Amino acid sequence: MSIPTERRKNLHLRDLVDKAYALIEPFFDPANAWNGQTLEHLAYRVVRENLPGIPPEDVQVVVSAATRIYRAKIGPQ
Repeated sequence: MSIPTERRKNLHLRDLVDKAYALIEPFFDPANAWNGQTLEHLAYRVVRENLPGIPPEDVQVVVSAATRIYRAKIGPQ
């Protein structure tokens, strides 16, 4: 039996995604929309405020990954 190779290159970033997801999951919920618009843009601000010091490109990666995780969890609409 072989051990699967870790395909991720930046494990620290994966930890950030896990931490950020707990903070920003509500922003992806369509039930929390404001005037028909999702609040996903607010997720960037929350990540920057709660995880200071990470580069802007990593904030983008974290929010994008969290968006994909949320959409995978809820399934097709």
